[in-house]
Amino acid sequence: MSTSMSNSTAVPTVSSASTPIVLTIAGSDSGGGAGIQADIKAISATGGYACSVITAITAQNTLGVSAIFPIPLKHVEKQLDAVFTDLNIIAVKVGMLADAEIIKIVAAKIKQYQPAFLVIDPVMVATSGDLLLQASAINTLKSELLPLADIITPNLPEGAALIGSEVPNNEGSMEAMISGLRQLGAKTVLLKGGHLEKDENSNDLLIFPDNVHHLTAKRINTRNTHGTGCTLSSAIASYLAQGYDLLQAVQLAKQYISQAIAHADELDIGQGHGPVNHFFNGHADVS
Repeated sequence: MSTSMSNSTAVPTVSSASTPIVLTIAGSDSGGGAGIQADIKAISATGGYACSVITAITAQNTLGVSAIFPIPLKHVEKQLDAVFTDLNIIAVKVGMLADAEIIKIVAAKIKQYQPAFLVIDPVMVATSGDLLLQASAINTLKSELLPLADIITPNLPEGAALIGSEVPNNEGSMEAMISGLRQLGAKTVLLKGGHLEKDENSNDLLIFPDNVHHLTAKRINTRNTHGTGCTLSSAIASYLAQGYDLLQAVQLAKQYISQAIAHADELDIGQGHGPVNHFFNGHADVS
């Protein structure tokens, strides 16, 4: 099934008087374009309330990452307990987890507090192609955390790393990954096709247990795409927290990130790959 992003008219299937609180568990980006900073911007821009647990502090700008300082495990745990015991967290987005021990703590706390929705952006592969997680940590991610997820959002290198395949170079080889990705245990998988840069459109596969939705949006020619994965996954979590069903949440998030990329060149940030424009419209209405 193919779905265009230009005509989404989704409305929430669940209404709630409570504030849609979304927790992001990820690393901090000092340049403000990705990580915790992008997550908070995306959640806020799409109508949610963002809280955070920081797993690592990066020294980072639009030109790259120069240092990473993992937060001590005990403090990650204390942050998780602090927010979960006080705030009515409806959805959780998980991004950068530095090592296997942090993955185990996050998985244990998700099981303990049982938020309604869990969105995992498996940040595993740098833009350079280098793996950001050791093999043991990838195995822990696959065994402990991914099976808890309502949706995981790998890009093509991350999806390939998760199932041990070659990185796809066309839509046919993307579709060949479907069976392997289903076996990871998450309820759904959004396989993002943004790395197929020769394609006119940016095509993603939303993989359910018994069907696949093809989501397409016009590819936008800009170098300012820093933080797109963080932004998309956070927007999905935000829309889930507001009562949209999973397909609607993904459709709206895809529409939101497409607009944020389309307006990215209106910003003048740094000398390298700048961020998307999270507040392109000034408020949460992306219709």
